[in-house]
Amino acid sequence: MKKIVILGCENSHADTFLKFIKGDDAYSDIDVVGVYSDDAAASEKLNAKFDVNVMNDHADAVGSVDGVIITARHGDNHYKYAKPYIKSGVPMFIDKPITVSESDALAFMRECRAAGVRVTGGSSCIHAETVQELRRRHLENDGGQTVGGIVRAPVSMENDYGGFFFYSQHLVEMMLEIFGRYPKSVKSYRNGKYITVVFRYENFDTVGLFTDGIYNYYAMRASTDGCYGENFPINGSSSCFKTEFDAFCSLLRGGEQKISYDDFIAPVFVMNAIMRSLESGNEERIDYEKV
Repeated sequence: MKKIVILGCENSHADTFLKFIKGDDAYSDIDVVGVYSDDAAASEKLNAKFDVNVMNDHADAVGSVDGVIITARHGDNHYKYAKPYIKSGVPMFIDKPITVSESDALAFMRECRAAGVRVTGGSSCIHAETVQELRRRHLENDGGQTVGGIVRAPVSMENDYGGFFFYSQHLVEMMLEIFGRYPKSVKSYRNGKYITVVFRYENFDTVGLFTDGIYNYYAMRASTDGCYGENFPINGSSSCFKTEFDAFCSLLRGGEQKISYDDFIAPVFVMNAIMRSLESGNEERIDYEKV
């Protein structure tokens, strides 16, 4: 039996993952031995719904679990929740945003690498079929070379969970998943509730459209021979949540990490560059640091 804890369980992922574990025999080898949130009501809600143990502190299970799921709404809590467990080397699922600050992202992943912690997580949206099909077309030059593209997704600018950073990794990571993890620079424009970002790659530009409070998702890749794109739903029944949970279960059962530490935290550098551009009005270079 693989024992895990869910930390920062105010996020809807905690509820979704517990439904998988409690309701599907495919996960009968996984036992959630505790949940914790700085928001006590969130933990108590899961206790009432799933009869899971509520921990008094996020570090209570150090040394007694095989894996950790971190789903705090505020990205500043992710490294904090993970830190006591890193030395034990257990695999971790880390929800978006991985962290808010670039320095935390680097310190976090450097510790994970040193301890052999295998990681997965980030935005669930990258597992959408549309996103993966566009990624394939880009990598294979299907329909010719890429000349640009568009990704649209929601954002929340006013919240208690880091403002722009709370939701923005969805769009950013979809963009990076499709067109490459390392755009060179960004230029941001705000018009009321909408933010448009030009992502500059080596040989083409793409456009991200953040829509505050409007929960529609769209992605399109333009190539020399045409374009492919569509709206796609992200909701409670979307298969992407099971896909990302299965990625964690693979690590829990001894599987290999599928993404490099550098690729994993690249969205943090891009989000910070977008914010710098919004504040400065300038095109901002993205200076990635290696783990």
